[in-house]
Amino acid sequence: MTTTVAESVDVAVPIRTAYNQWTQFESFPHFMDGVESIRQIDDTHTHWHVRVGGQDREFDAAITEQLPDARVAWKSTNGPTHAGVVTFHRLNDQETRVTVQLDWQPEGIVEKVGSVAGVDDRRVKADLKRFKAFIEDRGGETGAWRGQVDRP
Repeated sequence: MTTTVAESVDVAVPIRTAYNQWTQFESFPHFMDGVESIRQIDDTHTHWHVRVGGQDREFDAAITEQLPDARVAWKSTNGPTHAGVVTFHRLNDQETRVTVQLDWQPEGIVEKVGSVAGVDDRRVKADLKRFKAFIEDRGGETGAWRGQVDRP
């Protein structure tokens, strides 16, 4: 059973600012519920420590595509099976729509029941609202990686 979630949020920052912040994976615990830590291994690999349904999980992910100010896509390379993409859409000079789509395989009864009950949708929506508050309150990004990763 694959679960898919797609959510969007409009943020009051330029597209470059929103994109730059999203490339700062180690800042995700500030706005993503359940993400304990992310370690950037190199330009295209990250190591995640998350807490889901009361259980700690660790996994690695690879960035499979990255186009500055447009999109970042990734997939897990071990651990729970998941993949995702975040896209950035310029609404005007000072506003950006951030859209996240995630696909994953819930593991165990707690995750499967949570998926059916819509817990995943609510979590992603809440994470995007926290991203909005995080970036708008700061008024700027904490860093940036503007490299490009071509789709395989």
